[in-house]
Amino acid sequence: MAAYRPLHIPTSEITPREIYMSRRSFLGTAAAGLMLAGSGNALAAPLTASPSAFKVDEPLTPKEAVTTYNNFYEFGVNKEDPSQNAGAFKPTPWSVKVEGMVGKPKEFGLDELMKMQLEERTYRLRCVEGWSMVIPWIGFPLSALLDQVEPLGSAKYVAFETVVRPEEMPGQSGFFQPLSWPYIEGLRLDEARHPLTILAVGLYGETLPNQNGAPIRLVVPWKYGFKSIKSIVKISLVEKQPETTWKNANAREYGFYSNVNPAVDHPRWSQATEQRIGEGGFFGAARRPTLPFNGYADQVASLYSGMDLKANY
Repeated sequence: MAAYRPLHIPTSEITPREIYMSRRSFLGTAAAGLMLAGSGNALAAPLTASPSAFKVDEPLTPKEAVTTYNNFYEFGVNKEDPSQNAGAFKPTPWSVKVEGMVGKPKEFGLDELMKMQLEERTYRLRCVEGWSMVIPWIGFPLSALLDQVEPLGSAKYVAFETVVRPEEMPGQSGFFQPLSWPYIEGLRLDEARHPLTILAVGLYGETLPNQNGAPIRLVVPWKYGFKSIKSIVKISLVEKQPETTWKNANAREYGFYSNVNPAVDHPRWSQATEQRIGEGGFFGAARRPTLPFNGYADQVASLYSGMDLKANY
């Protein structure tokens, strides 16, 4: 059967069929048994974090699944690629440059970032592909970082950029390039300053593994997972909506807002239900209803008052 492609979308902007199919093939029952071969961060160390009121009363996804079932195209397009290919990645030394429309631009070293007031927050993670996890992150509010650089009144958005190291990230080298690099994501400034939005430096009581975005990544729990950009090296305060990577690749399927919305289907599949990794076969009875804003509607729905939620995709 011929692959479906809307005529108004260039071939270069369509997710290759082999990538899409491999992204839907995982069986959740196997997740907990995956080995951590090549899991990558030899510098992983315990982290001390304060308990937080930000948590969900749901079973945690097994750590083995969280660290071996990843989307991180810089290391490859298959779910197992990041854990297998991230061993050569060096998360230290590291710094994050914060610039743009700010009163006090600054470059934050990793040591300084790790000295922020760290909290453990258990959040749901919902992927646009239809699967989900529950992860105990360790991090701090993004707003705490933004306060230090004093955003100007003209700043309306925050843009984020991932590191480019093709010598350490196999997905950024070679003939086949699944995306344009660097990976760029963005939020509205009020989204970035929301108390739920964090910069994570760890999970399960330890520093982030390479395949999960070491040494620092964004976590925005009410949005689809691709918005939570990994291995951040630059944050820019800007006036106009950033040109984000997946939106530029295929705006019809990956919008700027990408709030979790079970009432708005992805153009190729329903978003009404999800498979919680570790709870049974992908197409089995273990699928559960997806919650508006991934269950965080009470906290974030007011950010979009008056907006057409269908446009948020």
